[in-house]
Amino acid sequence: MNDDASPAAVMRKRLYWHSRRGMWELDLLLIPFLEKCFDTLSEEDRLTYERLIAEEDQDLFVWLMHREWPEDPALRRLVKMIVEHAENTNNSAYRTL
Repeated sequence: MNDDASPAAVMRKRLYWHSRRGMWELDLLLIPFLEKCFDTLSEEDRLTYERLIAEEDQDLFVWLMHREWPEDPALRRLVKMIVEHAENTNNSAYRTL
């Protein structure tokens, strides 16, 4: 993260902070997705990501570990995108989060 104080940079820093969940499994999925994919998302998907990270850790864990899917179709689609990104990306650089 840099010292850019633009509204977009401030929002990105806030999202990064809220994506750090304190649960290693969630951090390994959310942080790489935010860093690598967030900028390419549509505005609708960006808003959905904000809604997603406002959810409780236990719900995120269940969804991101393929145990259940969110009932909300937009959240379900985004969760699937995050899981797919994690399954198809080498995230070894994040193992020390």
